[in-house]
Amino acid sequence: MGSGSAAGNLLKLIAQNFDILAGPVVSLAYPLYASIRAIETKSLADDQQWLTYWILYSMITLFELTFAKLIEWIPFWSYAKLIVTCWLVIPHFSGAAYVYEHYIRPFYTGKQTINIWYVPRKKDVFSKPDDILTAAEKYIQEHGPDAFQEIIHRSDRETRHRGNSIFSEGDYRY
Repeated sequence: MGSGSAAGNLLKLIAQNFDILAGPVVSLAYPLYASIRAIETKSLADDQQWLTYWILYSMITLFELTFAKLIEWIPFWSYAKLIVTCWLVIPHFSGAAYVYEHYIRPFYTGKQTINIWYVPRKKDVFSKPDDILTAAEKYIQEHGPDAFQEIIHRSDRETRHRGNSIFSEGDYRY
């Protein structure tokens, strides 16, 4: 009976301090691991995700240090921070990239106004398709600049090959 009570007490202690136990794992250990992995890949997208995460983590930490006395009075602060950190960290959500693209980048580039009430719209058939520069940037983020260079060289070779075959057949177009 004593060991069951001890196990129950341990589970109760873990549940009561979940934010204290999970916080460092979610906000430091996993991002550190993922950042090291991102450095070792050629993809720029994961580099941007984790560099952006560390910028946001620094901003949250500065906020906490600045407003520590006020935060002491918010009983659910540690849970709210844990939830926000999970959203920033979990790759499925790409929260760090979203915050950077919609709030931080426009602030520094001055290209857009910041709308805190932003609700993403669903794309429909009438929306404007991405232009070639946007498509190229997405490709470079996903596959790296070397893969993009290879596509350009391949396209160049095919264009020269087609150009030679067209002129050799006497099919001139004006």
